[in-house]
Amino acid sequence: MSDLDLNQRNAAQTPDAPLSERLKDQMQDAGAEMKERAGEALRASTDTAREKFAEAADAAKDVASGAVDQFQDRARGKQQSSADFIERFAGNIREAARAFENDAPFAAKGINSAAEYVEGAGEKIRNGSFRDLVDNATGFAKRQPAAFLGLSVLAGFAAVRFLRASDGGSSSQGHDRSASSGNDNARSGGSGG
Repeated sequence: MSDLDLNQRNAAQTPDAPLSERLKDQMQDAGAEMKERAGEALRASTDTAREKFAEAADAAKDVASGAVDQFQDRARGKQQSSADFIERFAGNIREAARAFENDAPFAAKGINSAAEYVEGAGEKIRNGSFRDLVDNATGFAKRQPAAFLGLSVLAGFAAVRFLRASDGGSSSQGHDRSASSGNDNARSGGSGG
């Protein structure tokens, strides 16, 4: 090759050198711009995700609040019906105390104090103070253990009666009746029909 060819080649490479640097600079600029746009897109999607998450959290809070409100309404209804039942029970206890007034005034007095306690418990249930109810029950049991024991027995009978009444006449009662009528027939020597 001649010197002329080499000079032309060098001259041709000299304009190429700034072109490669320009391309390199353009690539760096394009990379930086892409990085910046990707960052903006990420921030925008992060902001959108935060907004959607906040909306979902608000919706969940609304649903939970509604469920809590419904639960509280139902609990208040049960609380009121329980308080009504207890007040009726206290009235029944007072009637029992009246039956003892002439024959056993001491027993009537104890039964009346139990009725007063039951009425107080009903009021506490109505007002929602469960801790006070437990504390008062403990105090009543310490002050008047015999009345507390009698009240416990009466409450047991009332609970059994209430459960049987709510059961709507269980099948075991019908079964007991037919078995006892069979026994009556066997004792009298008669047949079942």
